Order: sequence, then structure tokens, then C-alpha cells
Amino acid sequence: MAWALFRVVPGPTPRSLSRGLTDSARPVLITTLFYNVVVIDMQADNLDAVFGALADPTRRAILARLTSGDATVGELAAPFSMSQPAISRHLKVLEGAGLISRTRRATARLSHLEAEPLRDATEWLARYQAWWDESHGRLDALLARLQGDPLQRTAGTDPTP
Repeated sequence: MAWALFRVVPGPTPRSLSRGLTDSARPVLITTLFYNVVVIDMQADNLDAVFGALADPTRRAILARLTSGDATVGELAAPFSMSQPAISRHLKVLEGAGLISRTRRATARLSHLEAEPLRDATEWLARYQAWWDESHGRLDALLARLQGDPLQRTAGTDPTP
């Protein structure tokens, strides 16, 4: 049954927009709705949190320190000229973004680097790197063509005899 693939979601349709701000029903594929709401929104929220956490140089330095192993708040605060409560606030931001996890061992609270959110951010950035590489490749080809034939640069046509 084809109608089972649709769900009615309240919202304006093009016809109702011309009538004013009245709501009517429009069909939406459930798979599209699921993908847009669950996959895209959750991914965007997590990426926003990751990039927000990485925006601060102190938090980036904390993550760099955690690549060598777990550390306590005191160990993480040592290289910075800020208090342990300030470092703890930075750790809460990193933990909220999923970049670190915190565990308690005896009386110490250890921070541990979590790589998965960094991997997701790297994969997201890699898509744009491929685009920039392609754009730079086209620009390099154009530059080489223009430098190879100075007449083509001025006339705009191929000067073959």
C-alpha cells in the first residue's frame, strides 16, 4: 500500500501560502522525515558541539595533552595560568561534546580522550577538502594554460596558424 509510506505533517503547502497563513496537511515520506530529523539533526547538533568545543585554544591544548594518556584536573591545569574550577568548566564543555569521558579512580577524577567525535568531524571536513582540492586543481590547470600561451591570455582565442 503506497499510502502507508506517507505521514501527514501539518504545514503550509504552496496553495495555502497564497491564501494566507492557514495550515493544511502535506504528505512526507517517513524515511525522509526520519533521515532529516534523526540523522541530519543529530549529526549537526553533535558537530556543532564538537566544533564549539574545539573553538577554544585551551580546550584544544587539553585534548592534545590527553593524547598521551588519562589525566586528572590538576595535571591538566598545571600548564595553564587558570584555576582548577576554570579547567573543570572546560572539561565539562569537552565532555558535553563527547570529546572526553570522565571516570573516578579512588579519589582522582580522570579525563579520557574519546576519538569518535573527532573522527566524525574529520569525515565531515574531508568532504570539503575534496571539493577544495578539485577547485584548486581546476585553478592550477587554468593558470598553467594561461601561462603557457600569452596570446590566449590577451586575445581570448586559440592563436593556431
